Amino acid sequence: MSLFKAIATVGGLTLVSRVFGFIRDILIAVMLGAGPLADAFIVAFRLPNLFRRLFAEGAFNAAFVPIFAGRLEQSGKQAAQAFAEQALAVLLWALLVMVLVFEIFMPYAIFAISAGFADTNEKLELVILLTRITFPYLLFISLVSLMAGVLNSMQRFAAAAATPILLNLTLISGLIWFTQFFETPAHVLAWAVAAAGIIQFVWLLYHCGRSGMWLRLPLPRLTPDVRTMLRRILPGAVGAGVYQINLLIDTNFASFLQDGSITYLYVADRVTQLPLGVVGVAVGTALLPILSRQLKSKDPGSAQDSQNRALEITLLLTLPAAVALLVIPMPIIVALFQYQSFTLDSAVATAGALGAYALGLPAYVLIRTITPGYFAREDTVTPVKVAAVALLVNLVLNIVLIGPFQHIGLALATSISAWINFALLAWLLHRRGHLALDRRFKRRLPRILLASLGMGLALYGLDVVLAGLMADGTIGRIAAMVMLVAGGLISYGALALLFGCATPAELRRVFSRRRDRKPT
Repeated sequence: MSLFKAIATVGGLTLVSRVFGFIRDILIAVMLGAGPLADAFIVAFRLPNLFRRLFAEGAFNAAFVPIFAGRLEQSGKQAAQAFAEQALAVLLWALLVMVLVFEIFMPYAIFAISAGFADTNEKLELVILLTRITFPYLLFISLVSLMAGVLNSMQRFAAAAATPILLNLTLISGLIWFTQFFETPAHVLAWAVAAAGIIQFVWLLYHCGRSGMWLRLPLPRLTPDVRTMLRRILPGAVGAGVYQINLLIDTNFASFLQDGSITYLYVADRVTQLPLGVVGVAVGTALLPILSRQLKSKDPGSAQDSQNRALEITLLLTLPAAVALLVIPMPIIVALFQYQSFTLDSAVATAGALGAYALGLPAYVLIRTITPGYFAREDTVTPVKVAAVALLVNLVLNIVLIGPFQHIGLALATSISAWINFALLAWLLHRRGHLALDRRFKRRLPRILLASLGMGLALYGLDVVLAGLMADGTIGRIAAMVMLVAGGLISYGALALLFGCATPAELRRVFSRRRDRKPT
């Protein structure tokens, strides 16, 4: 499968997941509002998700996929399956121990990530209970990540990309059908998270079997490949997950602010996650196994071309999204979330955080596009060194900006540190001779910038025209939001074609099953 086709497959299914994710978050905002109950669930959900993104999607994929893809390319399917089964056995037992330890010492873990809750015993106890319910999700979703790496390396991207949809559908179903059976909506959400992990695990186990990879569970052995994988996991965790670590730092700082601050940051982050997930996850997921196999096949020219095209696609889709979130953050939050318990004040506070996160959106996505260039070359050390610098910057800026800007300062610090992270990663990759921007990329970048700015001006004018409709109740808000989205898409699409950011033939190729030709 070509890079373009793989990105389209993963991105399309991720978009479906994000749509259901928005429905989920709207229901959470309506039923929990922006207060102590919502803050408690968000922390309970964030802790297992943090470890999932660091050690499962981040570090494990960075360490597992290049080795598995190399075995598949050089030694065949049987050798690759044997490695996957040993990795599964070691991962399972390590996760069981980790989950058990966290369940026992959960109060200390919660204090570490949300120290501000210690001032309110009732809120702290609720967070501890909910996190103990959600934390086993980490076990199942980490095994899901292994199976996703297997399928992605075999160029089967669809089943793995669809797994987040199952999580969102499970949480939505819990809120709609089972709230009356639990003490609060937060409790039903916590149990739904745990159930979703099991559902996702069964889903991918079935699809691995369909692809001819029925993974057995042998006794764990530290084979040379497994030892290599384990050595790369810890640096890969920090290198791939600096954005998530920054969010965790933000959560800790926000726990000292007024009630609702964690929710403001969470909702703003969820909106930012739409382009970050659709573009960043899609490009990173598709690029890593493709780069790994190209490098194992001794084809550095194709690897350079894949890296350039990935960066080009990233900016083509991410820059207009960042401009849109900067121009119309308030209409987005009002239309999607300002209902019942989520008040106008909550919407204003969240829109400010969204604008701050939007400043860093291109950097968040570019980091996901550039790190496969390290991981495919089996280098997980350099990204962790760069991440350490970015984390230090984020921490210092949090301390400096939280006073004058409150929660918005925390979001702004995350954006600035993301740009520093990306700039260092790109510079080091270029200095090593692994990143050389080709003429096509240099020609198209300024055109993408112009098209994005033009779309921003069009959105600003349309927002002014639709201000009255936005204030005209729920139907008016939704209608105005639909028109803003449609206007932004149409204006950017027209400008992109006018300026030559992409050609109709290239867009058709994304949805074609034919193999890509080399760009000229």
